[in-house]
Amino acid sequence: MRPRFWETIPLKKMTAPEWEALCDGCGKCCLNKIEYEDTGEVEYTRVACRLLDDATCRCGDYDNRFTHVPECIRLNPKTIPRIAYWLPASCAYKLLHQGKPLPEWHPLVTGDPLSTHKSGNSMRNKTVSEAAVSEDDWDDYVFQEEI
Repeated sequence: MRPRFWETIPLKKMTAPEWEALCDGCGKCCLNKIEYEDTGEVEYTRVACRLLDDATCRCGDYDNRFTHVPECIRLNPKTIPRIAYWLPASCAYKLLHQGKPLPEWHPLVTGDPLSTHKSGNSMRNKTVSEAAVSEDDWDDYVFQEEI
C-alpha cells in the first residue's frame, strides 16, 4: 500500500487492499439498526449480524457474507453517498467521503491493528447475535449513548 494513502488518494482510486485497510474493525457497521421512516432517525442496537465475531469484531465469513446475509450492504465508493447516514460517525469510509481525517486511534494512523479495541472504539464483547434476539425485541437493545 502507498504510504498514508488515505490522505491523498480519493476513495474511488484506492486499490482493493487500501480500501480494505480503511476498515478499523470496530464492528459498528454490523450492528442492526432501527430506522424510523417518519423522521429518518437511525438508532444502533447491540444486536449484531449473525456473522459478526463478537471477540474480534470481524465477519466470520467475509468472503461469502452476501451468500449468508443477502441484505448485507455493499460498501464501495458508489454506495457510500446513499448509505453514509447510517454509518457510524467514526467510520473511516464516511469520514474520508466527508473530507475529514481518520481518528487518532485508527490502526492506519497508529500502526497497531488492535488500536480500535484498545481505545474503546469497537464493539468487542458488547453485542448479542441476531440469532438470539427476535426482531420485535431490538428496541430493548438500543444504545443510549452515541457509538
